[in-house]
Amino acid sequence: MRKKRFTLLSFVTAFMLLLGGCFSGETESKPDSSDSEKSGEEEKSDEKKVLHLNNSEEPGSLHPGTAEGTHDSWVLEHVFEGLTKKTPEGEIVAGMAKDWEVSDDGLTWTFHLEDDVKWSNGDPVTAEDFEYAWKYALNPETASEYAYQLYYLAGGEEYNSSENKDEYAELEEKVGVKAKDEKTLEVTLAEPTLYFLDLTSFYTYYPVNKKVQEENPDWALEADGYVSNGAFKLTEWEHKDSIKLEKNENYYDKDKIHLDEVNFVMIDNEDTAWQMYQADELDLVYPVPQDVQGELASSNDPELEIARDLSVYYYNLNTEVKPFNNIKVRKALSMAIDRKAIVEHVAQGGQPPAYGVVPPGIPDVEGDYQENSGALFKEDVEEAKKLLKEGLAEEGMDQMPKFTLTYNTNEGHKKIAEAAQEMWRKNLDIEVTLENVEFQVKLDREKAGDYDISRGGWVGDYVDPMTFLGLWVTGGSHNDPNWSNSEYDKNLKIARTSMDPKERMEAMHKAEEILISEMPVIPVYFYTMPFTLKPHVKGVFTPTNRYPQFIYADIEN
Repeated sequence: MRKKRFTLLSFVTAFMLLLGGCFSGETESKPDSSDSEKSGEEEKSDEKKVLHLNNSEEPGSLHPGTAEGTHDSWVLEHVFEGLTKKTPEGEIVAGMAKDWEVSDDGLTWTFHLEDDVKWSNGDPVTAEDFEYAWKYALNPETASEYAYQLYYLAGGEEYNSSENKDEYAELEEKVGVKAKDEKTLEVTLAEPTLYFLDLTSFYTYYPVNKKVQEENPDWALEADGYVSNGAFKLTEWEHKDSIKLEKNENYYDKDKIHLDEVNFVMIDNEDTAWQMYQADELDLVYPVPQDVQGELASSNDPELEIARDLSVYYYNLNTEVKPFNNIKVRKALSMAIDRKAIVEHVAQGGQPPAYGVVPPGIPDVEGDYQENSGALFKEDVEEAKKLLKEGLAEEGMDQMPKFTLTYNTNEGHKKIAEAAQEMWRKNLDIEVTLENVEFQVKLDREKAGDYDISRGGWVGDYVDPMTFLGLWVTGGSHNDPNWSNSEYDKNLKIARTSMDPKERMEAMHKAEEILISEMPVIPVYFYTMPFTLKPHVKGVFTPTNRYPQFIYADIEN
């Protein structure tokens, strides 16, 4: 922001990083006390390429089976690898699997693993590790929020939904994933799924070292004992402070990995992260303070990159709390927000206003899905006033009660919440209290239904409208508004099971129209991904639905 504000904790963090030699794009050497005078050639061989960047939150979990947020996935995507992975162009290519076949009916997929793939501890990565990991996430006792991503497997939903422990073993055996031998994985789907290959690059589908998990169920809680199979390995984790990754020498493609180390610092204050970037203590910063984004964009600063993003910013409305149970009240709140003002004067990152929940960038049968949808509602203050009055009367209320808007600690979320607060005050004469909490606290509160309105954001897990629309299916683990509509569910079922692209896209368009007509969530804008990157860092790329990827990054001295 214009005034650089530091909290005491942020100041101490920045000061300690400074003392620790945490400088942008640094090269570190390990001097040998027994041989302090080395030749230039010897010194050069000891140089390290170190990337420094920020993660705005402490990861809630670094176990593929229990992770659920981008604060988890940014690390996981670099320390693990699935059957497939994404190229800088967003193409799905071979990862742990060297090739695969699919049956004519689209139900059976057979993956063949590479011969030389290993875990960071030297163990071979096997097909059994994949089978074990997927069934671990589906196990009801794991309580994985992302288990539903494995419902595409035959028997997956039945196993995960069971409340009878006596039948767990039998149901697990029926799940459609089997290691036929050490290098062959056979997957049987419940229904044909056109985007299944995309899913195999997602972190819930990553393998887990079965031997390590069985010997130490808490292996993913600390760096000591952490075992992964990606380009980097986790070597240090100072909780709520920093994470260090190092190049994994057991990675099959290690010759393409140029970085020796990657250091994340946990900073929830965007101003602090930006200060550190300016002081050359960070090489990459995301997110960037919103007013800084505007200034850099207006000056065409080459260090600002505005990448496309497959995500939506929205507000959840708790439909189990009066008067948010009333459709007219929910629609009134949505129609009273000026989205153009928010994206131009607050967010300032080139974000498009959202009048639906599915963002641009997803192919339809013809053209772009979001462009074909168009605006599914419009802003109208007078209509909002009318709807609010009618909705409150239906609930036996004379006026809107004071309510709380909860958001996770972040200066950008605060400014957007303040803008919405003022618009509701000015346009609807509503009093709103703002509440900021840690991200994990917000997630827990949403799951418990302990909120009025909460800030939400969703990055697509794969490139299909279902990754957004599937959030609000009845009983869904991410259906935080606790909203339900049978016609919505019916259309999503058609979209999940149909192999006819036209039929499934038409069903999803209908479902989105139903969702917006009842407004359990208020779309605000579609994200872009503005981040700053030092010129000496090369090779960072941004797939459609991923944070900046540094797997192939390099540092030029």
